[in-house]
This record gives sequence, structure tokens and C-alpha cells, in this order.
Amino acid sequence: MSITRRDLLAAVPASLLAAPDILAQPKSATGRVNDAIGRSAGRARLAMLFAGSSRQDGLDWQQEFRHTLQRLLGPSRPPEQLNVTQESRVQLSDHTRYELLLESPGLDSVPIYLLVPGDWKPGQKRPGVLAVHGHGDHGHHPVAGRSDLEGVTAAIKKANYDYGLQFVRRGYVVAAPCMIPFGRRVDKKKYGGTDPCATTFVRMQALGQLSLTANLRDLRWSLDLLENRPEVDGSRLGCAGLSYGGRMTMMVSAIDRRIKVAAISGALNLLQERIQGRYSCGSQIIPGLLEYGDYSEIGSLIAPRPCVWETGSTDGLIVKKWDEVFRGRLRKIYKALGASKSLLFDRFEGGHRWNGQVAYPLFDKVLRG
Repeated sequence: MSITRRDLLAAVPASLLAAPDILAQPKSATGRVNDAIGRSAGRARLAMLFAGSSRQDGLDWQQEFRHTLQRLLGPSRPPEQLNVTQESRVQLSDHTRYELLLESPGLDSVPIYLLVPGDWKPGQKRPGVLAVHGHGDHGHHPVAGRSDLEGVTAAIKKANYDYGLQFVRRGYVVAAPCMIPFGRRVDKKKYGGTDPCATTFVRMQALGQLSLTANLRDLRWSLDLLENRPEVDGSRLGCAGLSYGGRMTMMVSAIDRRIKVAAISGALNLLQERIQGRYSCGSQIIPGLLEYGDYSEIGSLIAPRPCVWETGSTDGLIVKKWDEVFRGRLRKIYKALGASKSLLFDRFEGGHRWNGQVAYPLFDKVLRG
């Protein structure tokens, strides 16, 4: 049996044949794949950018884009049964810290801190905050203020990273889960010196899984915990995070409407920009996203709920040209939904770090009334 060139081409996915920069470089080109990817990213279709102006336009667009996003992500619903194991309980001067595990058959357990204000009394219902950590070896420890652990104090000082502790000191009940591949949820010795984010993404893709979706599921699972705690009013939930924590705050707030207010720090950048020549870890990748939109469109799904986007004036991960594009797209959907005043931008003096100067008053206003 002979195989013709036509047979071979028929076996190639159409999406690859539509990427001439990668597969068919002209003879005069250098053939560097990074350059080809950059050119392809610059011409990304972004076919579902919001182009309407009325409230109904905005609602219709959100419904359609949310459906598309969920299809790209795959299932992100947490297990129906909430199994919680308590590892420790520590009474501190101004709050109680629980170390818990969320568990379900067939899934890895999720380590999570639960921080309860020291002045909480039985029968009280406090607002809850999901505090999401970013990249780093320490996982969720800095967010919970674990300065007693080696190396955590430096991380906290560098990025004002203990915002979970700051929230509990303001009277909120805080859940701070650990995501993959960070902290307790990774053994870096098994990565051969490679970046765990990139390598985990590749390994999970080989299994038909997505690391971002796994983290999204675990954050929604953490919301289940908050919502069902006796200390918490499940109708008053917020979410906050820095860096990758900001990205995942955006993701879970876009998908899960139990979140009434969000603070997204150090994440006002676009995937289209990141892959044109800058590093973007595998934990932030949604295959096929740029066919339809970008992170700005995901952030637009939070509207009309209140949201503040923090950016430091010297944050090297934020590119002015692109953050203006991001801001413009957010403003357009909030305006269409009649909620322009619910979209806030906090540009502060400093680098890639949590600020909170606009976020804390916003959370107080929305969740405390």
C-alpha cells in the first residue's frame, strides 16, 4: 500500500495547516520558532471581542463568551461532597489558624488555611475572602502570614504578600488554598531542574488535562468550604490575589458568581503580549484562547460586579501599551452594563506587590454594607 502526499496532508489537523509561519517558513527566513510564534500571536483572531454598547449586548456577549471559555477549560466543578480533615488548630493573638485538607476520592487533597478573626463569636456570620497565592516555592504560606517558616518572611516583605493575614485582621474569615505546582503540592526534585509550571502543564496536557483548570476547580472547592463554614455568611464572599494569584482571582471570579467583589493585583497583562516574546508559565495557558479573546475578555465576565485592578508603577510584568488595551476592553463592558463606577484601577508607587489601599475599602463597602 502506497501513501501519497495527499494522504499525509489529510492526516494533519487543519489548525496546523493554517499556521504557515510555523510550518512553512520562506527560504530567506531564519526559521526561529519563537519569531514565528510571535508573528502568529500578533495576528491572533480574537474573534469574540465585545463590540456592542447596550446592556443587552453586554449580557448576550457574556453568556456566549462564558460558554466558549468553559468549553476551552473543560470541567471545573468541584466534587459535590465536601470532605474536610483538620491537620492543626493554632490560637494566635488576633486570629485562629486552621490547617485543613479538602479531600475527595480520585483527586489530590488540597491543603488550605482557614483564618478566623479572634473576636468571632458563635452565631456570628462574617464575610469571607478567598485569598489566592502567586508563584513561588512557599505556596500559600506567605498569604496566611506564616513568618515562622523559613524563607517566608522575606517573601512577605518583598511583595506585601500576607494579604490573607491582613484580611483576617480586618474581620474577614479567610480561606487560603495551595495550588499546583507550588508549596506542598510539588516535589521539585522530580522535575530535573526544569520549571515546574511549564513541565506540569506539558505532562497534564499529555493526559488531556489542564493545570489552570485543576486550580480553578480547587479554588471553587475552597469557596464551597467558605460558604459552608458556620463563621461565614455565604452570600458575602470576595476574592483577592497577587500575580498568578491575581490571574486565578480573575479566573474564579469570572466563572463563579458567588464572588461579589474581587481584587486583582499584578495581572493586568495580556496573553497575546506575553507570548510575543515574554515568558508566560504553563499554569496560565488556556489552549485556543486567542482564537476568541484574551485575559481581558475573561476579566470582562466579572462585570458588573465590583472589581479593582492593582498595578505597581515599576512592575516589570506590566507593559503600558498593552495594559491600556486591557483597561479599554474592561471599561467598554462595564459601561455597557451600566456599572462603570464598579470598575476601579489602583496604580500605586511600587513594583510587583500587593497594595490593598483601594481594595480594602472596596471590600468593606461591598461585603459589610
